[in-house]
Amino acid sequence: MYKLLRFFLFKMDAERAHHFTLWLLRTLMKVPFLKRVLYSWYSVEDKLLQRYIFGLHFKNPVGLAAGLDKNAECIDGFDALGFGFVEIGTVTPLAQPGNEKPRLFRLIKDKAIINRMGFNNAGMIAVRKNILKSNYTRSKPPVLIGGNIGKNKTTPNELAVDDYLKCFQSLFDVVDYFVVNVSSPNTPDLRALQEKEPLKKILLALQQANSSKVKRKPILLKIAPDLHTSQLDDIIEIIFETNLDGIVATNTTISRDHLLATKEVIDTIGNGGLSGMPLRDRSTAIVRYICEKSAGKIPVIAVGGIMTPEDALEKLNAGASLVQLYTGFVYEGPKLIRQINQKIVKDALS
Repeated sequence: MYKLLRFFLFKMDAERAHHFTLWLLRTLMKVPFLKRVLYSWYSVEDKLLQRYIFGLHFKNPVGLAAGLDKNAECIDGFDALGFGFVEIGTVTPLAQPGNEKPRLFRLIKDKAIINRMGFNNAGMIAVRKNILKSNYTRSKPPVLIGGNIGKNKTTPNELAVDDYLKCFQSLFDVVDYFVVNVSSPNTPDLRALQEKEPLKKILLALQQANSSKVKRKPILLKIAPDLHTSQLDDIIEIIFETNLDGIVATNTTISRDHLLATKEVIDTIGNGGLSGMPLRDRSTAIVRYICEKSAGKIPVIAVGGIMTPEDALEKLNAGASLVQLYTGFVYEGPKLIRQINQKIVKDALS
């Protein structure tokens, strides 16, 4: 069924197709029995899928990566499609339109996407309201929600910590964990915050705010795939120094190596972060490096180039605790969620 839907979606502009898909999923969730129908088609329930990571119970290890449901409008729908957790955002304190359009492009031969969205979102207050309106708690066990947070484009880097703290406080009681996004290539100078001192400042401030709560929430860091080994070593050191709960590896890449798309096509598209199959090997290598370097002491959520069940298993075998889909979901549809979970169960029994 998704192949037919994708045929029509891929005839549309990529961003228009994105919004249409979210609208369609929201509309379907208004019909009471359809959520149960979708859940029966795509969900896999098995104790072998359950994971207990950084103090949370995940009903399965396959999540939706940030960027698809930026404003937390479709949590019910993605729950019905079988995801074990949904990461919303990136959320900023103030609503912002993002970069100029067009800003989302498909590279179909490469099974890839290039985006330069620029943290377009409705702002933390609207996102909080959307989560509170959601019916996601009706599923048992509930789908978990991650809050991916960032800074506004107009906020200078020296004041970035304030934006992260505002989002943390606003979303604290409506999400299950947080992800600090300092690795998007589409907000000017944002990646400079991955450097040791500014990053440590942000993470320590968040942990201080976290420690003041009655019950703290896990905080993870999302990193770029373009970091050098010495930078990865710094990240690992900072994770231990700040007692962070884990890493999301990885964000999109600025690399354009080994693409099937022509140079003319790439030059016409211009800047942006590349996701999808071309990112698979680099993302896996970073996951493996972090897990080995930290002796498995840092939980990793792996994202990047997961297009098949085998790709997901490769990430898990490299040491990842959980995986996330974005581009693979766009190209393969919700059957990929079911197939990955079935593959995990089958491998566990073999």
